[in-house]
Amino acid sequence: MTSSIGKASAFLASGTIVSRILGFVKIFVLTQALGVVNTTSGDAFTAATLIPSSIYAVIGGGLLSAVLVPQIVRASRATDGGAGYINKLVTVALVAFAVVTVAATLLAPQLTALYNAKSPLATAFAYWSLPQIFFLGLYAVLGEVLNARKSFGPFTWVPVVNNVISIAASGVFISVYGSGVRSDEGWTIGMIALLAGGATLGVALQGLLLFYFWRRVGLRYRPDFAWRGVGLGSAGGAALWTLGMLVATQIAGLIETNVAMSATGQGASTFALSTAWLIFMLPHSVITVSLVTAFYTRMSEHAAAGDHKAFGSDVGTGLRTVAVLLTFASAALVVGAVPFARVFTDDFGSALPLGLVITCYAFGLVPFSLLFVVQRAFYAQGDTRTPFFFTLAQVLVVVFGVLACTTLPVELIAAGIALVVSGATLFQLVLAGVLLARRIGWSAHRLPATLVRSLAAAAVAALAGWFVSGALGSRSVDGFAMAGQVPAVIVLAAVGASMGLVYFGVLVLLRAPEVSLVTGALARFRRR
Repeated sequence: MTSSIGKASAFLASGTIVSRILGFVKIFVLTQALGVVNTTSGDAFTAATLIPSSIYAVIGGGLLSAVLVPQIVRASRATDGGAGYINKLVTVALVAFAVVTVAATLLAPQLTALYNAKSPLATAFAYWSLPQIFFLGLYAVLGEVLNARKSFGPFTWVPVVNNVISIAASGVFISVYGSGVRSDEGWTIGMIALLAGGATLGVALQGLLLFYFWRRVGLRYRPDFAWRGVGLGSAGGAALWTLGMLVATQIAGLIETNVAMSATGQGASTFALSTAWLIFMLPHSVITVSLVTAFYTRMSEHAAAGDHKAFGSDVGTGLRTVAVLLTFASAALVVGAVPFARVFTDDFGSALPLGLVITCYAFGLVPFSLLFVVQRAFYAQGDTRTPFFFTLAQVLVVVFGVLACTTLPVELIAAGIALVVSGATLFQLVLAGVLLARRIGWSAHRLPATLVRSLAAAAVAALAGWFVSGALGSRSVDGFAMAGQVPAVIVLAAVGASMGLVYFGVLVLLRAPEVSLVTGALARFRRR
């Protein structure tokens, strides 16, 4: 079991790494086209593209992960291997996505105003971006079915196509219309269609390509509208609580966007937050998502079979592995925040506010990733009700905290929002962990010791990285790290390498058993 999970995780991680590297290239090219700090058009584009992803998150996203995989695993015991059930479930989902997409596109002006993006440019971007809702849903539905069938690779690799299309569109935009911060005036239909339409084309191809991989695993999609009497009621019951949870989180996101937009044109705002979030998500996606996605199907199988010991072992191993790797990643992000920001900005003055936002998000990286494991543990048991309540508690903390950020100086609003999100995530993790421990026993009883050892090693590594970063000019306007994107990348590599050697060196000196978890994962990745 461990070997198969390791191989699946390695394959997922390789796809995620390629996709995330291209994602960095995509956001880099986009920031060159629009700027990242003090950019009204960049904030308008970000708000417009947030709308389809937010709407998709409400009707899909985690809902599909929470419902589809456990349901399909159970349905696979049928004589047809679950094919009939899958067709019915997918048809329901796609019809829902199509209806919502049409309605949202017709309401584009109202939706952009809801996100405090009231400029005509934001509305124009939204018209081109909102069709993404359907294709995001298509990608998620088809991909989750493949995951449930233990075909993990396509779901992780097809976003590469999306990124390539978006990079090409932004590159053509720069070559034709130039780069840099630009005002809302002077945008033509062609410029808007190229930038936003190119992004939508990439999302569309990302979803449609998964039909090919369905055929590879022996599935054929045939629309089936006979939805009654096939057990969809159980999926609907589970979906109801997840839907409530997602609505709550999107309300919090809406408030975050509105508060952040109050700083547009005056400092770090919505575009800076989304850029920092992309950087934050890199280690989470490469490590946590790749590992847990492979574990999730196995956890669902153990939960369905009532094998509580194996289920608890999966949860505990996942938590400890994520903890030791993400603690290092969090420390590296904090130390390398300013040179990281310099990769996406043109000068030291813009790198500082973006770097501060990255730092504030990085403090929440470990809780965010551990929470991902805990949530999937509940989902694997078919329980979406409990995650609703501990997520609702987190949402309330976020809402009150973000509203309090309106009292901050305008240049600190984005950093304040990021710090509130990190603190609220830690609160949610503690609450969720206690609830899970009551459910299955404290199968992760070794986690606190893992965290203590990891934090001790991270503190020593951060000190070493801080000296390397300072020696290479990360904290001065005329330092080597601030001379351009290439020097910033060189400094990041030096900081990451030095911190990695110290971090894992300290763990070895402490004789931490977690070292074997990491080396085993790396060995499996290398063999794969």
